[in-house]
Amino acid sequence: MADAFGWRQSTVQRTRLKGKTKESPKPGDKSTLREYFESICVAVILALFVRTFIFQAFKIPTGSMEDNLLVGDHLIVNKMLYAPTQAAFERKIEPIRSVRRKDVIVFKFPDEPQRDFIKRVIGLPGERIRIENKKVYINGEPLEEPYVKFLYPPGGGEQFYSDPRGDNMPEMVIPEGRYFVMGDNRDNSHDSRFWGTLPADLLKGRALIIYWSYAADRDSYTKEGLEWFKDLVSIIPNFYGRTRWDRFFRLVR
Repeated sequence: MADAFGWRQSTVQRTRLKGKTKESPKPGDKSTLREYFESICVAVILALFVRTFIFQAFKIPTGSMEDNLLVGDHLIVNKMLYAPTQAAFERKIEPIRSVRRKDVIVFKFPDEPQRDFIKRVIGLPGERIRIENKKVYINGEPLEEPYVKFLYPPGGGEQFYSDPRGDNMPEMVIPEGRYFVMGDNRDNSHDSRFWGTLPADLLKGRALIIYWSYAADRDSYTKEGLEWFKDLVSIIPNFYGRTRWDRFFRLVR
């Protein structure tokens, strides 16, 4: 009896164990595949939300902001800082403020909105601005610009695009809702001196921080198709040698 009872007990236990391994999923249980799929969807949605409304990556393709920003600098752009608000309390609880002089901003280029430009805000709405021998005057007062770089001295006979407005621009009043923006590298910047003031609705955000910097020439960032892919692959063996480690996490000022 003991053997029979023990045999019957072990048989029942094995049957229960087998039943557990073959137990059908209860209604509402999620498969592993479905859980992975939902997690990926949530991550993609969050990434798109962050990119659209909060932060965006941007790379420097030209030398118009040298020596502050170099070709190959990769930036994080704060897109929330200048976001419009409906009520005063929003401005108090959210990290939002108006555009200030000397902010380094990313915006849609007015002549080609599909392209992003990066420049520094020099003149604000309603201000009078003029340029005399490469010196900027706001409301009649000279503007101190420690960040600026010149390739040629005033009257040196060299102007960007052979346009005299690069060195001397008659006084103008900046319209409401617009900004006067310029590159730090004044003799190598296509900016408000040549194409006019920037409408506020084309503003995307303020450059915040450099998260990676890779030494490359301008052509590397203008290639397309197969040539662009070849350059991308070439980064792998050159990553360590060409990365500017001293520029990691440098704030943009």
